[in-house]
Amino acid sequence: MVKLPPILQVGDVLISSDILTEEFCCDLEVCHGICCVEGDAGAPVSLDEVMEIENSVDAVWSDLSASAQAVIDKQGVAYTDEEGDLVTSIVGGKDCVFTCYDDLELSGNAEEGSATVVKNCCLCALEKACRAGRTQFVKPISCALYPIREKAFSDGTIALNYHQWDICRCGREKGRQLHLPVYQFLKGPLVRRFGEAWYEELCTMASELQAQGYL
Repeated sequence: MVKLPPILQVGDVLISSDILTEEFCCDLEVCHGICCVEGDAGAPVSLDEVMEIENSVDAVWSDLSASAQAVIDKQGVAYTDEEGDLVTSIVGGKDCVFTCYDDLELSGNAEEGSATVVKNCCLCALEKACRAGRTQFVKPISCALYPIREKAFSDGTIALNYHQWDICRCGREKGRQLHLPVYQFLKGPLVRRFGEAWYEELCTMASELQAQGYL
């Protein structure tokens, strides 16, 4: 296979080539949503997202732990971390304040009508409320895009990188089993962030690179 350049570009967005070459699919049966718990900072958010989250707090309040409620009462839904980034507030130095736990039913074989229930799965209270029709805001785009991480530079350039976290090993294994590239797994969030036309351009580039022997 021909070696692919490390950095590609779609529109005005720089893309790490492993977003096209690596495969990924969240495996909640194995990880139980641990990415919302582990880590030393909250999820990156924009000022607009903080406003949306603040407007959603009443709708999710009863789903939050007492510790999370205390943190929000004290410092709000977000704070500035050590790197100067605005992130969601966390509990005990790691858990996002919007984590909650519930049984999650995963769709199975449609023909057989089968489904898998993941017991005590870590969920996003914001997304849970949105899916139930209680709010309009789903969750921060940085959460939806993971394992892609977005970085904005001072000149306005945006770069997308593929982050490989040890706790997501099962997601990489499942992705390889399904032969599902990262950019295809994250179609919905990428369209939400950059638009349908941009995503179609990304797919066209991937197809052309495959035809040329790069993928």
